[in-house]
Amino acid sequence: MAKLKVAIVTPGSFPIPSAGSSSVERVVEKIMPLTAHAVNPVIYGRTAKGFGPVGQIEGVPCLRYPAGDKGAYINQVSRSISLFAPDLIEVENRPGYVLTLGRRHPGTRIWLNLHSSSFIGRDAISRERLRASFKRSEKIIVNSEFLRDEVIRRVPEVAPKLRVVHIGVDTERFVSRWDPDGESRRENLRISRGWQGRDVVLFMGRLIPLKGVHHLLAVMPWLIRDHPSILLVIVGSPYYGSHQSSKYSQMLTRLGCKYPEHVRFVPYVPYPEVPDWFVAADIAAVPSGAREAFGLVNVEAMSCGIPVVASRAGGMKEIILEHETGYLVNPARMYDELGDRLLDLLRNPSLREEMGRRSRSRAEEHFTWRAAAERWLKLLEE
Repeated sequence: MAKLKVAIVTPGSFPIPSAGSSSVERVVEKIMPLTAHAVNPVIYGRTAKGFGPVGQIEGVPCLRYPAGDKGAYINQVSRSISLFAPDLIEVENRPGYVLTLGRRHPGTRIWLNLHSSSFIGRDAISRERLRASFKRSEKIIVNSEFLRDEVIRRVPEVAPKLRVVHIGVDTERFVSRWDPDGESRRENLRISRGWQGRDVVLFMGRLIPLKGVHHLLAVMPWLIRDHPSILLVIVGSPYYGSHQSSKYSQMLTRLGCKYPEHVRFVPYVPYPEVPDWFVAADIAAVPSGAREAFGLVNVEAMSCGIPVVASRAGGMKEIILEHETGYLVNPARMYDELGDRLLDLLRNPSLREEMGRRSRSRAEEHFTWRAAAERWLKLLEE
């Protein structure tokens, strides 16, 4: 029997594959090749310097089109989809595209895969268009129970269509610091960075208010006082794939400059380099706001065998097991609880190891790309 033909439509904001893309493209890049034994997927994305109009991602065809004008982009994608004649179209994180493709391919099944709440708010799409998009979608995939509940809160009647597919991490690339290879790699990295004798708290992500880096800098004075070996390393920039600053990031830099021996800023690093930062750290801090639907950095840190201190918010409550793989901080008491939980781990290396090893096990058992691909394929059986 012929394989089901599936068209995967990315937003067109970033090329795929790309070390500087957002997590939306990364999820597609990691999951779809693992489904190719069962279905026939084709990925649609944007052109960019260094990328040809036709490519492959781990053997999966990728067709690229100019995306300067979003209307022109989705129109070209639609024409290409007509030639492919898929059995199923999956739209990634753009409810508006569902309406365009639904009109032009009236007999084709369409799924919507929501990666965040960013494009279902009133500033992104009207409630009427959102309801129409959800009505046209056969299934709506979300990456967390939190995001499922958020969608239901906005459009209650859509509940029967929602399916949760937790996303994951490449545990072979994000090696555990407790394995021999990870231990050796960690030691070399710490020597090269001058981290010997330091207890490193790592923030990895975009420097935007939602990510909460200002909370970390706010608790630094008394963390430094009570644990002088602390080193806070902040890796990231305000924009994907760019070193460009913003008013918020400039404010963070001014705050960090007050503690030059204890705070270091590292501009945006390409995604292939991300594992080297986690495996060399001791604790990951993720003080994000309530809208964080999942947070890939949580499972990436866990895969590297380090505990995570994160907000008890969004989808992070589904990833981190309180007192087992890390701590969850009440957003309403961020200042007090964030500092206390970090200090608990900074003072107790054996607790860091215990939680770190459990973190690695949880990542292997629940948050791999293969597990995500298998969950996605099971949706086809419904």
